[in-house]
Amino acid sequence: MMMTMTETPVISDKDYSVITRFKKAFLIVILFQAAILVLLLYSFHIFINFETAFFTSMLVMLGSMYSYRKLVMKRVASDERPYQDDLIDKIDDPYDLYGEEEIIDLEEVDIKSVIKDEKKRLKAKTVKNTASGAPAMVSLFRLGPYAIMVLGFIALNNNHILMLWPYMLGLGFGVAGGLLTGKVIFVPEA
Repeated sequence: MMMTMTETPVISDKDYSVITRFKKAFLIVILFQAAILVLLLYSFHIFINFETAFFTSMLVMLGSMYSYRKLVMKRVASDERPYQDDLIDKIDDPYDLYGEEEIIDLEEVDIKSVIKDEKKRLKAKTVKNTASGAPAMVSLFRLGPYAIMVLGFIALNNNHILMLWPYMLGLGFGVAGGLLTGKVIFVPEA
C-alpha cells in the first residue's frame, strides 16, 4: 500500500495482484472445506480424520512450495547457475557420438579405475546438489507442518478414532488442495 500526501490509501498494481491471488487461494480453500463439511453429515469420525489429514498435508505442500520458492529466488538473485551443456549440442548429438574426446584403446584401459573415477565424480555432484538443496529440505516452513501432521495422527490414534481410509484420502485431497492453492499464491502469472 502506498500513501499519498492526504493520507488516503492508494493500492498499487502490485498490491492488487497480491490481494487478488490471496482471494483466489482463499476461495479454493473455502470450496474444499465446503465439500469436506458434507462428510460431517455422514460421520463425525470420518470428517475429523479427513479434515486432519487434509489440513496438515495442505500445510506441508504450502510450506514446501514456499521454501522451494525462497531457495529458487535466492539462487536467481545470486546468479548461481548449475552447469549446463549447450542445448543445441545436446539436441544435435544427445549421446555425444561426435564429441572431441580421443578414442582410447580398450585393452590399455583399466576398467576398475575408470569405474572408481566415475563414482567419485558422481558422488561429488550428488553431495554438491544435496548441500545446495538442504536449506529447502530443513526449512521451518516444511518441518513445522510435518510436526503438526504427526501430532494430528497421534492425537487421532490416542483417542481411538483413527480411520485409515478417510485419513489417506484426506492426505491425497490435501496435496491436491495445497498444490492448487500454492500455484495461485506462489507462481506468478505470466
